[in-house]
Amino acid sequence: MYSVYLEGFLFCKVRYSQLHHWNDQLRRIFGSTVPAFPPKFYLAMTKSMADERRSQLEEYLQSVTVDPSITNSDVFINFFRKLQQDTFKIQTQRASLDVYLADGRNVRLDIQTSDTAERVLEVVSYKMGLSRELIGYFSLFFIQDHSNGVLSVVKKVAEFELPYVSLQSMKESDCKIGIRKWYMDPSLDKMLMDCRASVNLLYMQALQEIEKNWVKPTDGQLQKLELLQKAANKMKFLELVQEVQHYGYIQLDPCTCDYPEVGCSAAVHVGNNEISCCIKLPCNQTKEVSFKINRVRCWQVTFLGSVTQPKDQGNEQTLELRFEYNDSDSWRWIVFYTKQAFLLSSCLKKIISEQLMKTTKGDKEMQIEMSESLKSKKSSVQQSQIAHSGFISRKRIVVRPNKEDGVFEKIREEDL
Repeated sequence: MYSVYLEGFLFCKVRYSQLHHWNDQLRRIFGSTVPAFPPKFYLAMTKSMADERRSQLEEYLQSVTVDPSITNSDVFINFFRKLQQDTFKIQTQRASLDVYLADGRNVRLDIQTSDTAERVLEVVSYKMGLSRELIGYFSLFFIQDHSNGVLSVVKKVAEFELPYVSLQSMKESDCKIGIRKWYMDPSLDKMLMDCRASVNLLYMQALQEIEKNWVKPTDGQLQKLELLQKAANKMKFLELVQEVQHYGYIQLDPCTCDYPEVGCSAAVHVGNNEISCCIKLPCNQTKEVSFKINRVRCWQVTFLGSVTQPKDQGNEQTLELRFEYNDSDSWRWIVFYTKQAFLLSSCLKKIISEQLMKTTKGDKEMQIEMSESLKSKKSSVQQSQIAHSGFISRKRIVVRPNKEDGVFEKIREEDL
């Protein structure tokens, strides 16, 4: 029996024989595009053989999830739906699920416990009047409202994940499901201005982020925003808030890092093509640092172990995200130690995908605008060969042997 973890949280438990049968189903549909499956051992397995199989299964699952045609298929979704329900002993039945808005209100949905996040997002969007073509700009997240008023975004809910089941499995974390915008380029707000529901969602989230100190308006900006709020002028409010520092970013919980030296604490915001940090040095001095994404060559997430929490709060995972960065014309690894390492990785992946889409769109527009006299010549316009162009999809699923007292293996998520 193996435990499968999705972005740092237990997702399901599965046997080798189940995965073997599932692989046969995938191959009948997708043929040779399915990666090689770890072979059977017909003799008793030694520890080294068991470790090798675990590593191979981990690599297999990570490779399978790279192909969207597979992850969007019924054979993929139905397999993990059953595994997730069986693992947490939740049968398919009707249930209520609360999805929280940024202003604290909730939308209560009548769903099936077996509904995926993609389905739940469609239901809540319909109930709120959100245009169907705009659903892709939003996503479901597990969030925490702490007693001290701090807001934490724990993780993005995967499209094939069952939110009702995952919520039951995360009760110890005191999480709830919220709907938030899911893009890292603040200028994309303009795509949502023609729909009242999307404007309301953006407006509520902007107010929340000001209240929670995620964004940093100047005194002058705050005064103008408060006047626009009193006048209920949401469009002008959203136009002005674009100018505020860290608007449209995701804020992580306080963490530690090794830049510019080991033992620094950091307040991290990620968005708009950068990781923006307020770093507190061991000498108590502070330093503002912006890591530009186009200077990042690769990154990886590593599982370091578990720390027992007080008062029966269970175990908290220790994770790190390290990225290779071009700092003053030399490459160096920079490490952040944060339990939100997978969330940070998802944000980086989103930034990369938005940059590539913008580059591709720009190339097409340039080609259309070429004059007739140049059309006969070979165009020199090509997609920018920037440092991150070789990035592949993140590896989100990891596997560990299911042993109560076993040694935890590393979780690796990397691009090479």
